[in-house]
Amino acid sequence: MKYSQLRIPDMVLISPEVFSDHRGFFMETFRDDEFRKHVADVSFVQDNHSGSVKGTLRGLHYQVKQSQGKLVRVTKGKVFDVGVDLRRSSSSFGQWTGTVLSDENRAMLWIPPGFAHGFYVMSELAEFSYKCTAYYAPEHERTIIWNDRDIGIDWPLDERTGLSLSEKDRLGKRFTEAEVFP
Repeated sequence: MKYSQLRIPDMVLISPEVFSDHRGFFMETFRDDEFRKHVADVSFVQDNHSGSVKGTLRGLHYQVKQSQGKLVRVTKGKVFDVGVDLRRSSSSFGQWTGTVLSDENRAMLWIPPGFAHGFYVMSELAEFSYKCTAYYAPEHERTIIWNDRDIGIDWPLDERTGLSLSEKDRLGKRFTEAEVFP
């Protein structure tokens, strides 16, 4: 695996070594000892898998208690994936970074606890798989509006497709009103 820090150093892009031949491919998607050595000394407690159609934007989600670190990847299709640093003590507080994850590049992204997370589906369909360091706790979940001016995420929206948002994501709070981490 190749580990690359992004603009926000605590976010890490992980590119697996892929072995391909006429039969298909093989790759290692997770190895605990290597992850702890190169990324973060954490344990994962929950795996999730979702499917979304083109134009779907999910996020920006986080939990104020039981904050989740997420190791995300796309198993089918293509998304633009984003993390926003919500740790007030961090030098990158309020900043975002994003990258394209797809079934072609097979990359994974580490989003640490204390970050909000979101993604936008760029392909006709995308299947998204992720490991979490804490259990989902709906009573602690919060949402920041996806197009907050203070954060300024440059989403690669396809205007021909339109945008599909859940009610929760439509009603997200502004960054300046959001509960954040110390």
